[in-house]
Amino acid sequence: MHPAPSIILFTTLSGLGYGLAAVLGFGLLDPSAIATKFAHILALALIAGGLVSSTLHLGNPQRAWRAFSQWRSSWLSREGVMAVLTFVPLGINAIASVWSGRYLPLPGLIGAVFCGVTVYCTAMIYASLRSVQAWNTEWTPVSYLLFALAGGLVLASFFSALGGNAYPLLPLLTAMAIGAAWLAKAYWWARLRAMAVLSTPETATGLGAIGKVRLLEPPHMNGNYLTNEMGFRVARKHAARLRQIAVISGGVLPALLLAVLALSGDISGAPAVAMSGVAVLLIFGGTLVERWLFFAEARHSVMNYYGS
Repeated sequence: MHPAPSIILFTTLSGLGYGLAAVLGFGLLDPSAIATKFAHILALALIAGGLVSSTLHLGNPQRAWRAFSQWRSSWLSREGVMAVLTFVPLGINAIASVWSGRYLPLPGLIGAVFCGVTVYCTAMIYASLRSVQAWNTEWTPVSYLLFALAGGLVLASFFSALGGNAYPLLPLLTAMAIGAAWLAKAYWWARLRAMAVLSTPETATGLGAIGKVRLLEPPHMNGNYLTNEMGFRVARKHAARLRQIAVISGGVLPALLLAVLALSGDISGAPAVAMSGVAVLLIFGGTLVERWLFFAEARHSVMNYYGS
């Protein structure tokens, strides 16, 4: 499928924002530190920026509010409702930290749980689509949740080092979370390569009992929305190269940096700030590539009618 830049930015930025907000909600950073106050502001800004970018691919963005009305049956609507609800405890916790340097356990923990539920709803928008077999697995929400957690912990490690009151086990915990996220993604990719295609021209037309179905003429002479959006293909060799870039940039290098930082014992000085800052940039870039591949490698069953 065609990877829309707005959706890639939305899922990446909001995932980082919700991950950071969840870490702050658990109270792992000193609420009185100036760096933690900026962390609260950045988390809310990333979440808001991601939500705004998600409306850019809509034909009529002014009607986006209508998505909230279908929360009983639509994961997209549930995501929107949860995103709004999550802002309440996150805002309360942020105000307490920014204005009085305090951590409020109840709104903090509620906000952390709501962050996880919102990311889960985002992932289920894709995982619930049976027409895209690659996405239709429980490993899609697992991957989204782990990437959000890993990204949030990397950002938290940076602000923790910047604030000078670092939690000793935070860099090591972050490196472990990064490893878990990419292990889940490796399994997701392995499943993608090994899965047998369920939707074929035979199943799509219902003529499989007769024999092999062969396309005589395409439905359209020229390209249309379906062929442009659902018929995007990425070459296998390019996909393999991009996977390597994503894993090295977003997984191996930041995990190594944070593991070295944890073993060094100096997790709050200038070197720690620099190393954790580089880790933030690396995991952001790696997640962007991973999310681009998430869409580019997906095959929609409607392409059966176009000979794909």
